[in-house]
Amino acid sequence: MSKLTLVIGTKNLSSWSLRPWLFLRRNNVSFEEHILELSEHGPSEAVLRHSPSGRVPFLRDGDIQVWDSLAICEYLAETRQIADAWPTDPAARALARSVACEMHAGFAALREELPFDATRRPEPKALSAQARADIARVVQIWRQLRQQHAGAGEWLFGRFGIADAMYAPVALRFHAYAVPLEAPEQAYVDTVLSCAAVREWIGGAFLGLGVRSAAALAPVSAPPANGSV
Repeated sequence: MSKLTLVIGTKNLSSWSLRPWLFLRRNNVSFEEHILELSEHGPSEAVLRHSPSGRVPFLRDGDIQVWDSLAICEYLAETRQIADAWPTDPAARALARSVACEMHAGFAALREELPFDATRRPEPKALSAQARADIARVVQIWRQLRQQHAGAGEWLFGRFGIADAMYAPVALRFHAYAVPLEAPEQAYVDTVLSCAAVREWIGGAFLGLGVRSAAALAPVSAPPANGSV
């Protein structure tokens, strides 16, 4: 089997890169990581050399090229036979795909007003009615899924899957902007924050800024470089 290369943006800012990266790490799939600086003014030459879409993340598997976070996760689930990528129950699997695609395609106000920043010291900010509506919808999704699958584990559908990879950056956003949550939703945010792979990503984000310890800026500390997932 050929070696995987995942091209991602800087860990501090690229929420879309976190999604397939986390899916790979949580499932112990070996890959080579290649980080590119992102430009605020459109695709950079460095990104265009790797990705035909001019965006990251981008996966190379031998001669096969895959871009888009959800497409990469789906490809990995198929080719690496990751059993927990989607729930086995058909109804739960349909729901998981629906909420993953909803995150993939929606929540524009949330993205705009709570920009991803993996090293931000938690602090609230004023939000528009549209952003508050997006947050309320995410909370609704999380509460429904955790109520239905609490007995199967601590992730959205019990076991970690693609749906969690899609929503993990949102949990980090809620943490970074101190979004007030009730106990069920806060428990899910805590699950994401305590995940060793997520902590590894956050540690990498701080290192990318030249900060050796995440504890200097936020309550989530950087993990050892060789921490388990």
